Amino acid sequence: MTANTGLAASRRHETGKGVARRLRAAGQVPAVLYGKDQEPISLTLDAREALSLFHSISVENTIVNVQIDDDKEVLETLVREIQMHPYRPDIVHVDFYCIERGVALEVEIPANYNGTPTGVRDGGVLEVILHEFRVKCIPSKIPESIEIDISHLDIGESIHVSEVPMDEGVELLTDPGQTACLVSAPRAEEEVEEEVEEGLEGVEGVEGAEGEAPEGGGSEREGDSDG
Repeated sequence: MTANTGLAASRRHETGKGVARRLRAAGQVPAVLYGKDQEPISLTLDAREALSLFHSISVENTIVNVQIDDDKEVLETLVREIQMHPYRPDIVHVDFYCIERGVALEVEIPANYNGTPTGVRDGGVLEVILHEFRVKCIPSKIPESIEIDISHLDIGESIHVSEVPMDEGVELLTDPGQTACLVSAPRAEEEVEEEVEEGLEGVEGVEGAEGEAPEGGGSEREGDSDG
């Protein structure tokens, strides 16, 4: 079961882009909490506190206890979306989903592949296809991770989703026919060299193209300076 963690929030009575910009400038983050059969609640979070928390947990499957304005009631939520600034490590907006005890929900669970495959010891290469699995369960059953033993895999062997063990009460929703991981044979040095040679084919003539602009190429650049 995944651990619960807490976050303080305040009700937000104003909305709009201008309000959101002022909040961010003041070190706050706008957020919304919604859930089944309830009206969305507009909130603000402390930016540093929220960023620190989200960096320390598995956001997809950790229950976050949100306490609003020092209310006695603490709401159990899952983080549904975190919008980040495009080029700064700043949170722009957060969506929380209020969960109900005893009601199953769908979450993404990270996979841990444990052990060194026998085939890797013999020169093979481990290829991980799936890094997380989608499951359905009640909140109290949400696993922190899905543990998969791969130490027995030999070269040419694989593990499919249908072979991944699940705890009681946890339903696996990922396609059971998908390959989770496999150990492939080492690639011969000759194959790598052939691929390199094939990649170099067609390079002939590139040097000439660099020194000679295509017809009409100059006119395309003239309008760039205005933008």
